[in-house]
Amino acid sequence: MAFNLCGKTALVTGAGRGIGRAIAGKLAAAGASVMVNDLDESALCETEEALLKSGYKIGYAVGDLTEPSTPDTLVQTTLEKFGSLDIIVNNAGYSWDGVIQKTTDEQFLAMLDIHLVAPFRILRAASSYIREAAKRENAAGKTVMRKVVNITSIAGTDGNPGQSGYSSGKAGVIGLTKTLAKEWGRYNVNVNAVGFGLINTRLVQPLTGDGAKMEMHGHEIKIGVQSAMLESVKQACPLGRLGTPDEAAGTVLFFCSPLSDYVTGEVLICGGGFHF
Repeated sequence: MAFNLCGKTALVTGAGRGIGRAIAGKLAAAGASVMVNDLDESALCETEEALLKSGYKIGYAVGDLTEPSTPDTLVQTTLEKFGSLDIIVNNAGYSWDGVIQKTTDEQFLAMLDIHLVAPFRILRAASSYIREAAKRENAAGKTVMRKVVNITSIAGTDGNPGQSGYSSGKAGVIGLTKTLAKEWGRYNVNVNAVGFGLINTRLVQPLTGDGAKMEMHGHEIKIGVQSAMLESVKQACPLGRLGTPDEAAGTVLFFCSPLSDYVTGEVLICGGGFHF
């Protein structure tokens, strides 16, 4: 069954690189106008430039989603540029790991802020437009399906040692997903979640003593995964490898497409069959 997203507007957070960039590319290739967001302006500009070169309709908005005002500004910027909002992909996130006795309040709350509070604020900010648009469409005898895809993880469904904050945030967004599916069904909105296993991005590169780091709110955070764990995951995974950003984005595209018009409140795992 062929489909296109022409006439639709999508908002994708965490689109500066990796999975988020791949999601934005797939939605744009399907015909959607796409507003991309990220905290890293240089990475976000690279995404925008790459997609514009392909002739896609792209807008970009730099902003820290953990700042309380940013989600409202982001939704308003999207509506001002494209005039509608039909697809929301809450993808932004990162990991800040540690066993529980070494995890500070700030560290734990940072994981809840980006993975749970930020999606909540974005959806709350979009609610007025979504409700009013649905009421107008219903009054005109039209049914227009809109889509929300929240990104979770097998750490949220199964738990993972050293990730009490990350796992809690990713588990919480599943509850948010299921609740919004019930609240927004009357407005013809499908609200689903995709849970990723280990996808081959910078966050799961082999961890070394002087390896990659990221700066976040004044903290320098190591990023990567122990080499031994990566190998054990590959051996335990039925498909025998990590996933690619393109494969991860394909799962999200399904939930953004008409193919999922009668699917809501569900969590689809994209992990190659691997579970922690």
